[in-house]
Amino acid sequence: MTSALFIVSEEGYWGEECIEPLTTLDAAGVDVTVATPSGDPPVIDERSIDPDNVGEETAEHVREVHETDERLNDPVPVDTEDAADYDAVVFPGGHGTEWDVNQDSDARRLLRDAVAGGDGTALVVCHAVGILAFARDSDGEFLVAGRSVTGFPNEWEEGIVDDHDRMPDGRKLPYWVEDEVNAAGADWDAELDDDTSVTVDGDLVTARGPGSSAAAARTLLSELGVEAPTQ
Repeated sequence: MTSALFIVSEEGYWGEECIEPLTTLDAAGVDVTVATPSGDPPVIDERSIDPDNVGEETAEHVREVHETDERLNDPVPVDTEDAADYDAVVFPGGHGTEWDVNQDSDARRLLRDAVAGGDGTALVVCHAVGILAFARDSDGEFLVAGRSVTGFPNEWEEGIVDDHDRMPDGRKLPYWVEDEVNAAGADWDAELDDDTSVTVDGDLVTARGPGSSAAAARTLLSELGVEAPTQ
């Protein structure tokens, strides 16, 4: 059976960016395991389950899965996992990833190992794309150098943080994803004129944000050779 490891933030994941791929892979028969940096349950960004932000239907669906899914309620610690045991490693986004997942050495190891050989695949979504600014290959070079990627763009970040880079909850954003990933040598294009943005470069799949979550999940299934569920 095809398997996937989801690495989810304990500092605030964006609901749709986790739940949409999770339920899509479930429906396709993929065996999903959830991990967090410490092994504690992931924390959802409350803005991503606010009906005023995401709509009533999305908010209700995401909240229900977040609260009832056993894998999300009882994850494994990332340091216990090996990318070789999975066909794909998935990094859902959310601003919270900047404080934990993207900085976690084991998460970076899992990303590196997933894209290093010919067997693994990684899907990285939205702010989680920031992990590419820190992940290096076995030669010490930036993993993203020369790769085509998409992710959460500066233009969108400008509408969220204040003039001091403070989030609505008061936390100062550590870095802007687009700036850091570009500095690591990526070929960045968030395709802002398109409704969705999903980029495939070898074994690395990246997605721009919440609205690209469904397309990202189906793209990952295609890369894995798994038939996508009927919409």
